[in-house]
Amino acid sequence: MTARSPLAPAAFPLLPAIPGVTLRVARARYKNWDRCDLTFVELAEGTAVAGVTTQSKCPSPEVEWCRAALPLGRARALVVNAGNSNAFTGHRGRAAVEAIAARVAGHLGCKPSDVFVSSTGVIGVPLPIDKAEAGIDAAVAAEPCGWDEAAATIMTTDTFAKAVTTRAVVDGRVVNIVGIIKGSGMIAPDMATMLGYLFTDAAVEPAFLQEMLSAANRETFSCITVDSDTSTSDTVLAFATGAAGNAPMASWDNAGADAFQAALTDACRQLAHLVVRDGEGATKFIAITVEGAESDASAHRVALSIANSPLVKTAIAGEDANWGRVVMAVGKAGEPAERDKLSIRFGTTQVASGGLAVQGYDEAPVAAHLKGQEIAIGVDLGLGDGRATVWTCDLTHGYISINADYRS
Repeated sequence: MTARSPLAPAAFPLLPAIPGVTLRVARARYKNWDRCDLTFVELAEGTAVAGVTTQSKCPSPEVEWCRAALPLGRARALVVNAGNSNAFTGHRGRAAVEAIAARVAGHLGCKPSDVFVSSTGVIGVPLPIDKAEAGIDAAVAAEPCGWDEAAATIMTTDTFAKAVTTRAVVDGRVVNIVGIIKGSGMIAPDMATMLGYLFTDAAVEPAFLQEMLSAANRETFSCITVDSDTSTSDTVLAFATGAAGNAPMASWDNAGADAFQAALTDACRQLAHLVVRDGEGATKFIAITVEGAESDASAHRVALSIANSPLVKTAIAGEDANWGRVVMAVGKAGEPAERDKLSIRFGTTQVASGGLAVQGYDEAPVAAHLKGQEIAIGVDLGLGDGRATVWTCDLTHGYISINADYRS
């Protein structure tokens, strides 16, 4: 088993129960391993749902199922399978998702479209329907479990279970948000970048919950990258049970809507950061801020060019203050940039400005900064007011080892 990431939090957080959310796990045995690999979440009647899914042109049947169900706005259950992505599996893959939804619907007395399904793991291997159905039956019969077990069960190459909680005051009531997520590799910001699930007891109308989640995604999940590769299965779903009893939020004019949006965005950002901190083989957490661009979108694309550069990422892994690689990544981004207006900093140290190294540049503080686990790179294009931040990790031998042996 891969060692726990050095960037992992010290412990799993203490998380509140969310009324209307019941968690169970089971062993479907999708792989030859001795662990739970099916997560079953039962949701109270009337639970609102929203979601964002991968922009991959080769999405899994689970993604297509969720896309079709999301406009209906309501959910009664979530099933997450680990160890098999069921992607690129043709009609057999679609049949598996339909069978899972039908099985759960039979247990709960709901419509199959009320059941959301995700799978993660190896691409190209059909999900065995018999194992999925047996796993669902076992999960339904199991005792409810905690967030820690649910978060661990959705993992694949992750080295630690990931979860966060935030809260807000809405209509005079405290509402809680809990999020769990899995992701470690095949991570690129092309919508969502892994499998993530958020649960809240707030009452929110589905259309407004969708608006809120999409806005939060743009600032968080769409701003991380581990290896520039977009998964076939990426999905983030948000479920709102309404058990807190607040007047349902339907627009920004509702009491507490702004506070809830801030809490939701904070939860998404924390989850996104946890994915980067568990990047396959990662030893450094890197924040890249680009300002002075012609637009925020342009700044975002430049930041991603830097974050996805193997030369930049390996330099950080080697603790090499090679800022010339940042210049290279800015120049290849295809966005407006002028060499003689460009400024670069590592940490708080300005290293380059006006097309050349800062006069009297001392590499020592930069070298010291790069020895830490939290790395900051700043770029000012000097062209406008556009600004963006992207989060990534370094690229080490560990990434190669994990992915070279992924199917072994």
